[in-house]
Amino acid sequence: MTLQIINENNNELKNYVRDKMFEYNMKHFPDDLKGRYQEIHMFLQDEDGLVCGGVLGEVCWNWLEIQYLYVGPEYRGQGYGKKLMREAERIARVKQCDFMKVDTLSFQALDFYRKEGFEVYGMIENAGRHTHYYMKKDL
Repeated sequence: MTLQIINENNNELKNYVRDKMFEYNMKHFPDDLKGRYQEIHMFLQDEDGLVCGGVLGEVCWNWLEIQYLYVGPEYRGQGYGKKLMREAERIARVKQCDFMKVDTLSFQALDFYRKEGFEVYGMIENAGRHTHYYMKKDL
């Protein structure tokens, strides 16, 4: 039998690979952490229901990972990013997470995350000609 590599956007196949990886990982975590997975989808909406920003992430075993934080340009500097992060942290604490993690590029939100208590634990230079920072906040 010969295997071939295909490159296509296919949600069914994507979910298969993700689920199999998750199944494998579950064999290596202690019982008290098993089943501790939840996607986080929080949105900022105006009175007409228009989405103006949000946070996408996941609680995974004993941490919460922020994958995307976005606030529309016209709403930045008004505390909405801070409110989203505080709600994410509240969820992390309720879910008994030990830490939160996030990554950001040098032109994005490094100072914002530092003000929120995150510390850089790693970085990659020349990521799109910018610096890519990996950050963690212990809870």
